[in-house]
Amino acid sequence: MFEALLEPLLRWLRRRQVITQIPPGSEVLDVGCGKSAALLWAISPQIKKGVGIDFKVPNTSSSNIETRQVTLNVTLPFADASFDVVTMLAVLEHIECEQEILKEVHRVLRKEGKLILTVPSIWAQPVLEFLAYRLRVVDEAEIRDHKRYYNRSKLRQALIDKAQFQDFQHKYFQLWMNNFCTIVKR
Repeated sequence: MFEALLEPLLRWLRRRQVITQIPPGSEVLDVGCGKSAALLWAISPQIKKGVGIDFKVPNTSSSNIETRQVTLNVTLPFADASFDVVTMLAVLEHIECEQEILKEVHRVLRKEGKLILTVPSIWAQPVLEFLAYRLRVVDEAEIRDHKRYYNRSKLRQALIDKAQFQDFQHKYFQLWMNNFCTIVKR
């Protein structure tokens, strides 16, 4: 019961951080959009086009929102320079091949395009594990699927040093439990 309240609240708080970073009229790719592609539907009136991909989402299409059922591996099914913005909210920590996906995100972004992402911080790991395994108020399978946790320097290394993004902007939120980051393709 508590999980049913906590998870939507955490998603809403992440989404609130992101919406202000998306310029009006953008073409947006939401990697790991979830079953309902909630972020894309929330920003639908302000964007030109939104595409959501996830292994959980059904294939759908409406006026400016499309969802595709895709299993994330080492390639994204889009042409080079297809999007103005790519979002990855609480997704990167679940992906086995982190660098390959980040390079793919870089490839599908247009020049001056922005990647917006959230990932749990290294300080969140013991808290999330306690909430999942002891109190059972967070989805245990979700936490077991985390491949890694991040701090500012780990994110900077993954995004700037290895994936060749620029203009690294970072802050912690939710009591230092999450990282919020934007980076640009130059």
